[in-house]
Amino acid sequence: MTTQFGRGQKGKLADLGTGHVFNVDVEIAANGASVDVSCFGLDANDKLSDDRYMVFYNQLASPEGAVRLDLGGGRARFAVNLDQLPSSIAKLVFVAAIDGAATMRTLGASALTLGSAVRFPWSGADFGDEKALIVAEIYRRDGQWRFGAVGQGFNGGLSALLKNFGGTEAGSSAPAAPAPAPAPAPKPAVSLSKVTLDKRGDKVSLDKRPGGGYGRIHVNLNWNQAAIAPPPASPPPPSSAARGGGFLDRLTSMAGDLANKAGEMANKAGAARKGRSGIDLDLGCMYELADGRRGLVQALGNTFGDYEREPFIQLDADDRTGAAANGENLFINGERFDKIKRAVIFSFIYEGAANWGVTNGVVTVTAPGQAPVEVKLDGGDRQIMCAIALIENRDGNLVITKLAEYFQQQGMTSAHELMDRHYGFGMRWKTGSK
Repeated sequence: MTTQFGRGQKGKLADLGTGHVFNVDVEIAANGASVDVSCFGLDANDKLSDDRYMVFYNQLASPEGAVRLDLGGGRARFAVNLDQLPSSIAKLVFVAAIDGAATMRTLGASALTLGSAVRFPWSGADFGDEKALIVAEIYRRDGQWRFGAVGQGFNGGLSALLKNFGGTEAGSSAPAAPAPAPAPAPKPAVSLSKVTLDKRGDKVSLDKRPGGGYGRIHVNLNWNQAAIAPPPASPPPPSSAARGGGFLDRLTSMAGDLANKAGEMANKAGAARKGRSGIDLDLGCMYELADGRRGLVQALGNTFGDYEREPFIQLDADDRTGAAANGENLFINGERFDKIKRAVIFSFIYEGAANWGVTNGVVTVTAPGQAPVEVKLDGGDRQIMCAIALIENRDGNLVITKLAEYFQQQGMTSAHELMDRHYGFGMRWKTGSK
């Protein structure tokens, strides 16, 4: 049974029956605004004495994994294991900050839920022109963990919240201290910045980590899955690439499999999605390795790739219900980026949207310790395919470029093949399905 808390209400976790391992879900009706949800791990003085315990869009987990963040679908989910937290962390504070000109009063009905035990609802009507909100906190007192529904507005945004809790933002300057005594090396500051590539051709370079490499690069595709729109008129199934022998042939040797699956695309809305209508986008990429070999990573034909071996790119398991709140995810092994020449990140409308304007799609590329790079799918019309972004190796530097090119099947030539021709991969194509 879920208990509803009001602002200021508190309770012991032991009495609420949550245990020490649970999820904290923050669902916000943003009404078109951009809202960032974060968790601050504070010490006994209510200070963020270790910036690694700020868990947010640019740092998705605390060092030991006691707090992990999963973003997507208008919801932020924090997986919490209090037993893994070090004794130096006495409080977890969950906050929300709004970007741009909007303020908290613009939000719709929202809520934080603690496992299946507590629900704390609020809405923009509870606030004025604040740019941030301290939603709730989980804190240790007298040897017991407790939950408090706070609901306190805060005039500054995320940067101001960080400073309020004693954290350090990357790029900020700390006041000089006279004749400082020798001290341990300063911890890295938290980067709150986001990079949005607005126009076709906009690009950004990522910085290598100390010692080289880029770590685990996460490419996330998310969209408005709840929206309902008429499907495209008899959309043709996308195609899967078929290449010559050797390594590439082993990656995509699926002629018999594809022949047996010709009707599966049309059936996806049946057994797997029965009774549900909405938008479903699929994520994939065309890649070229440094030695010139080329291939495809996508759910179609189960060509999911490989993270540890060539092509060092792997698609997360496709959600065939289309209901996964965190969208679709692809991972690039940034420690082996020297083996990759380029990758064109693409998406195609698998079901439910008449045009890209309905999807509100966005791709976010995140590398450890660096600002997330956003590319919005804000163009196109009724085409089925979008080439979203190019990730390429330029003299060892990772460069991301917004493509925003849209493709639609022409006669017997699939959108996949047209995109291939446009970017010069030179693969051979045949009809396929999941």
